[in-house]
Amino acid sequence: MADDRHGNIEPESALVQKWTEAFQEVEQRIGGRFARSEAQEQALGYLKGLLSPAERKNSWQLAEALGQATPYRLQHLLGRALWDANEIRDDLQQYVLAHLSDDEAILVVDETGFLKKGRHSAGVARQYSGTAGRVENCQIGVFLAYVSAQGHTLIDRELYLPQEWTADPRRCAEAGIPDDRSFATKPALARLMLERAFEAGVLAAWVTGDSIYGDDRRLRMWLEEREQAYVLAVSSKEYVWIGFKQHRVKELLAALPDEEWIRLSAGDGAKGPRWYDWQLLPLNSPLQEGWRRWLLVRRKLDDPTEVTAFVAFAPQSTPLESMVRVAGGRWAIEVTLEAAKGEVGLDHYEVRSWTGWYRHITLVMWAHALLTVLRAASLEGERPEKGALLPASSGSLAAFKSSRGL
Repeated sequence: MADDRHGNIEPESALVQKWTEAFQEVEQRIGGRFARSEAQEQALGYLKGLLSPAERKNSWQLAEALGQATPYRLQHLLGRALWDANEIRDDLQQYVLAHLSDDEAILVVDETGFLKKGRHSAGVARQYSGTAGRVENCQIGVFLAYVSAQGHTLIDRELYLPQEWTADPRRCAEAGIPDDRSFATKPALARLMLERAFEAGVLAAWVTGDSIYGDDRRLRMWLEEREQAYVLAVSSKEYVWIGFKQHRVKELLAALPDEEWIRLSAGDGAKGPRWYDWQLLPLNSPLQEGWRRWLLVRRKLDDPTEVTAFVAFAPQSTPLESMVRVAGGRWAIEVTLEAAKGEVGLDHYEVRSWTGWYRHITLVMWAHALLTVLRAASLEGERPEKGALLPASSGSLAAFKSSRGL
């Protein structure tokens, strides 16, 4: 038995029925992607294992949770079985659109680190990891999240390859990295994923990301050519145009008038509204008629010296409140990545190969999306106003699983 959203006791049979129907939909969407029935069976089993209470979601513990004596069949699924993780990703995007679609949705790009030992895992190197907050031996995955009033989940992924890897064809071959995979920056990987999403019919009102992506002018110009609105953070060293002169963002931040700050919430967090002071500074207009660029500045209330700048591109009538909402929406991908690691084993893998990484990560994204869709269905009738985002509580999926007996 479990409480429903109104505090009433929901019969266990109803919970089982909801879970069964949800999983049957997943099976219908991806079942035909496997060349052999055994691979299909193991993939669906892997998903169930990721959603299980198993403390670690590696092949050994998943096999134990599924009642298998050894992990060899699951390891075969991740390494040698015939199926294409990109096709499963495409199915995931259509599933997310079917259940979480929102005219005011935001696409968010971000990266996360996966700490690793040794040098044989694809893409592993000593590099900065935001997860660890320092340089570590790790892999870096770049992710795309779909954020809407119905929920937020991951819809694409790319493994970042440092130049020390792409300059060593033999090492790449040993890790199963495709011959045609050349070096690509994180912003280039973000553009690749955004382009795939747009081609697949994933419509979003906005794109956002941190300064790794905002400082890349090619990414910003590409979005402007598409007339795709964005709010991208930029570092203080970035330059922007005002009139006939380039100005360093750092200099503009130092010269902001103190009387023009406006206090607005960037959306609800785990502890309620996230209040900041904001200013909007017009930049040179883009080539696109009816569109404008701005420098959006955010200042912390408890530390006015801590400011963050964003370059915004949107229709000229866009209100400040909308840009603030998008800037705040970037937080959702951090929460999503944290939940995917804690709830469904995003970082629990032990595979070393390129293929194994993409297969594990893609199935994890499916598991997280399934939970997100089930949670959205449980909140039906309690939607926020159009354009508002659900509170991004780091414990939301855990609480939902517990309350629903999942």
